[in-house]
Order: sequence, then structure tokens, then C-alpha cells
Amino acid sequence: MTSPRILIVDDHQLAREGLSAVLSQGGYDIVGLAASGEEAIELAARLAPDIVLMDVRLGDGIDGLEATRRIVAQGLPSRVIMLTLHETPAYVREALSAGAAGYVLKEAAIEELRGAIDQVMAGHSALPIELLNAAMRGNAPTPRRETLDQILTRRELEVVERIALGLTNKQIARELDISPATVKVHVERLIGKLGVADRTQAAVLAVQLGAGGQ
Repeated sequence: MTSPRILIVDDHQLAREGLSAVLSQGGYDIVGLAASGEEAIELAARLAPDIVLMDVRLGDGIDGLEATRRIVAQGLPSRVIMLTLHETPAYVREALSAGAAGYVLKEAAIEELRGAIDQVMAGHSALPIELLNAAMRGNAPTPRRETLDQILTRRELEVVERIALGLTNKQIARELDISPATVKVHVERLIGKLGVADRTQAAVLAVQLGAGGQ
């Protein structure tokens, strides 16, 4: 598999260069370093990296959330993973709204970041369920749970509740005593019914509607 081409965005030079060195040693192709949101947008358009690792707070100028929004709005092939010290629910919600494909805390182990990069490269989202739950908790207004029941079948509801709890297809299959292939079909159908892009967005909506942890 081709090594992901990565753009690192952080307003601290040591953070940029340190992360670049660590990821380069791990076989990732670091194509650029940006110190501001404006520079991130310019480099993303010029270099078309596969992944943009974006800090939320970037000093003066536009922040990482707005930079993400503009990169996504331009239709660039790059997928953005927020890499930040902040686990503030409002930031997580804004990152999702801006179109970020992942959200990783800087305190995480490098293996967790690599896992997020690989997951996003595979076409998935990388948003820890505990951060999703915290982000969605307290959103107002909260839609009624009956809405979800009306949209999905009983089995699809069982599947999406387990997605909201962070279970994989194999784990869901074991819990429901069905095959992983059947779970995959249910996931694809419920994603279509909910009008979301992937299972992570389905999990977000399910949490909003009261699924998971009930």
C-alpha cells in the first residue's frame, strides 16, 4: 500500500517538526508543514495530501476548524484529522460540522494516531465514541427517541445502538447471533435511511436520538 501523504498543521514549530520526525520514521510521507490556517489551506490546495493533521487552535488568523471547513468546501481529496489538546465537546461538534474525518488528542499514544490515519485512509472516520458521546450530550433541542424507531426496523435499531457503543461489525454479529455480512447489510441500509455518510455519522445521530448507553 502506498504511504499516506501527510500535511501537518500546528503553530508550534517543535510540535510540527517533532511529529514530522516520528511519523517519517514510521513510514509516512510528510509532504508539508504549516504554521497557520491560511498556510494550511494554501498547501492543501497545492500539494493535495491524503491526510491533513490539523490543530484546533492556531494563534492569529483563522483557526483549525475554519481551515478544515474551507479545505473540505474546496472539494480537495484531503481528509482532515484534528490533532489537539482540546477534548471540549463544543470543539468536537464543530469539527464534525466542519467535515473532519477524525479527532485525536495530542496526549494519545503514537499508535492511536497511526491507527486513526490508517482508518481514515481506508475510507472510515476516526472519532472515539467517548468523545462523540460527550459532544452530543446536552445538544438542544434533543429529537424524540420515537423518531429513530419510526425510521429504522427493529434489527437496524439494534445494530445502530451497538454502533453508538463503539462495537465493530464482528462484535455486533456475535451479540445478535447473526453473520458479519448480515450486519454489514443492515449498516448500509440504516446509513441510507438516516441520510448520513458513514457509520460514525450514524453513531452521532443515534446518540443524539438517545441510542446507546440507555
